[in-house]
Amino acid sequence: MTTGVVVTGLGLVTAAGVGTEPTWRAVCAGESAAATDPALAGLPVDFSCRVPEFDTRALLGRRANLQYDRFVQLGLIAAQEAVTDAGLDPATWDGARVGVVVGCGVGGAGTWETEHRKFRDDGPDTVSSLMMPMLIPNMAAGHMGIRFGATGPNLVTATACASGATAIGVARDMLRQGVCDIVLAGGTEAAVVPLIVTGFSRMRALSTRGDAPAAASRPFDTDRDGFVIGEGSGILVLERADHAEARGARVRARLVGYGASADAYHATAPDPSGTGVERAIRAALADAGAAPSDVDHVHAHGTSTPLNDLSEARVLTRCLGHGPAVTSSKGVLGHTLGAAGAIGAALTVLTLENGLIPPTANLESQDPEIEIDVVAHEPRRSRVDLALANSFGFGGQNAVLAFAAG
Repeated sequence: MTTGVVVTGLGLVTAAGVGTEPTWRAVCAGESAAATDPALAGLPVDFSCRVPEFDTRALLGRRANLQYDRFVQLGLIAAQEAVTDAGLDPATWDGARVGVVVGCGVGGAGTWETEHRKFRDDGPDTVSSLMMPMLIPNMAAGHMGIRFGATGPNLVTATACASGATAIGVARDMLRQGVCDIVLAGGTEAAVVPLIVTGFSRMRALSTRGDAPAAASRPFDTDRDGFVIGEGSGILVLERADHAEARGARVRARLVGYGASADAYHATAPDPSGTGVERAIRAALADAGAAPSDVDHVHAHGTSTPLNDLSEARVLTRCLGHGPAVTSSKGVLGHTLGAAGAIGAALTVLTLENGLIPPTANLESQDPEIEIDVVAHEPRRSRVDLALANSFGFGGQNAVLAFAAG
């Protein structure tokens, strides 16, 4: 049993703000959210793309900070926006036909650090009795199920920085197989804590442009030197097309293809041949019944690291030689790890809807070895009928989503 899959709701929480509108506005303006982070003071890299202050008590209840790690908080807020945007009322839906699939690469990093500090300094009796349900990654999906009465399949995907895109692909498969009518799908991550940042810094994966944080993340630029770590969440409401039509839902876009692959090459470095990424792109296109020449736009993984940007660009040139317009939102939002693929997917839907491709922030001098059409400086007005959203993770795990106009 197969059916079409559509996007009927979007929810975003990013360093640009709480909600889809402020995020879209900042990405289109190319305004970087990176800034010096007091929580990282004294570290070799002391800046990040952190979600601005939000009132968890007002948004999630008075016990939110005691019950939920930050990665769960961000996910629940994004999910609430997405459900509302879709015009759905959890009080009236058949929860058994509603699934949840959320990507998360790290889990409750803040809880790990806080509780370990208490254990080390003051002893085991000071550790929170809620530590375990706060830190384990599956609780991002678990708490969404609890909050929204979604009693269908409920799981978290962990494919590093491809996790959010993988979650959307898995949700798509559930819907096409008739397992669910609705799935809340996406990703969430809140790993901007000293230990995680130090780990990435020791790998030399992060930009060290601490004197100018807002200019640090610069995908595809000659002077790129690493990514800026960020946090956030992106949740999409996906529905069977026939279910959405029956309830008169607004269709924001169609999810027409998904491709996944593994490089099987290296724990952290991309395969310079790009064959794994190429397989994922070609699988997504085949799933969509589309040719390379049909692709108008690519929301690139575009991390701002020397190896990843070059490898991705070469694959895009090889697979989509006609030159679709390419952008990366990480110059504005930083790299949100397990949430990145879902945030990129939501922004791809907005690009399709608005016929507007956001610029790649901080791209001043494109690397001459990168021979793709990267949108820079200002948004580009263009009709987009078919777009790809790329996501790649440590372990060589690749996920590519294909979206078509609604």
